[in-house]
Amino acid sequence: MINRVVLVGRITKDPVLRKTTSGISVVAFTLAVNRRIKKEGQPDADFINCQAWQGVADVLHKYTKKGSLIGVEGRIQTRSYDDRSGKRVYVTEVVVDSVQFLEPKDSASANANVSTNTYVPQNSYEPTYEPGAGTTPSYSNDFASSDTLDIASDDLPF
Repeated sequence: MINRVVLVGRITKDPVLRKTTSGISVVAFTLAVNRRIKKEGQPDADFINCQAWQGVADVLHKYTKKGSLIGVEGRIQTRSYDDRSGKRVYVTEVVVDSVQFLEPKDSASANANVSTNTYVPQNSYEPTYEPGAGTTPSYSNDFASSDTLDIASDDLPF
């Protein structure tokens, strides 16, 4: 059985760090995930309840805020409890195992008024070779030699 979830979205409000009675960190938050296909009368995003524990909770609390674009990986979990009136309540949420920050630290507030979720890396690769400048790029091709590889059949993965 496989129970893996990968989501990319924006945090809907500042994460609040709580501690259990035994001192374990926990953060509950909601992730707004845009839908790829929009239908008339349907919302543009799904709001997914998430929960992170221990180190992941500490990192989320310290480095994210409302509007932060993050990627999370985890598993779906359903739990139940009895509310104050004695009625059984079921909750389905994503228990987060890992998180990735998908934008620079200070751009979440700068992009709050922008409707696009495009992330442009600050350090983009630009080639140094310019045609007509009199230099040609040198590439080393390690596979150009006619030597054969000596690999035992036990070393092959298939």
